[in-house]
Amino acid sequence: MIRNEKKARHHIMFERLYSAYPRARIALDYSNPLELLVATMLSAQCTDITVNKVTKSLFRQYRTCEDYAATPVEILEMDIYSTGFYRNKARNIRAACCLMIERFAGKVPQTMADLLTLPGVARKTANIVLSNAFGKIEGIPVDTHVKRIAKRLGLTAEDNPVKIERDLTAIIPREDWPRISYTLIEFGRTICKAPKPRCCECLLKELCPSVLCRS
Repeated sequence: MIRNEKKARHHIMFERLYSAYPRARIALDYSNPLELLVATMLSAQCTDITVNKVTKSLFRQYRTCEDYAATPVEILEMDIYSTGFYRNKARNIRAACCLMIERFAGKVPQTMADLLTLPGVARKTANIVLSNAFGKIEGIPVDTHVKRIAKRLGLTAEDNPVKIERDLTAIIPREDWPRISYTLIEFGRTICKAPKPRCCECLLKELCPSVLCRS
């Protein structure tokens, strides 16, 4: 009985969120799989707005894996400096491109297993690339917004992104996997914010176990 009640509560939550954010989608600008891969790697600990500003000029200069591989890492660091953690990001992007040249003919691989062999690529990035670049749905990207909100809504008790993804895929129908992350991200940016969630304005306040106010 409790399990059925939780399932019904989750269903209502998701339907309200989908109705509130019907146009939720990836916010990164890209025109091909390599651009999406690089933009997603740059987005770690950085806003999508900043990433899009950086990639506007970056993608005019770097068009192929060979372009990244041929560039000294110190120059790439300066080109992506404002995204933060630029040394690690530059090193990983360049190394990933070198590996793609060596193993995948300079193309972004199209399987989860192959993407996870690239330096700096974990399941979140791989899920984003597979879904948006290739239309392949293998899981749910878990970023900081998704992690925070999934815990607040009682969808998971885990802290590890892989375990959170496992819990979410067990709850959410597969056909909704492509949109749930972006829906939760929009919800997190507008209402369920990290330092001060706007609980009194929330469309889920009577369903949320973490709500700070109730009407």
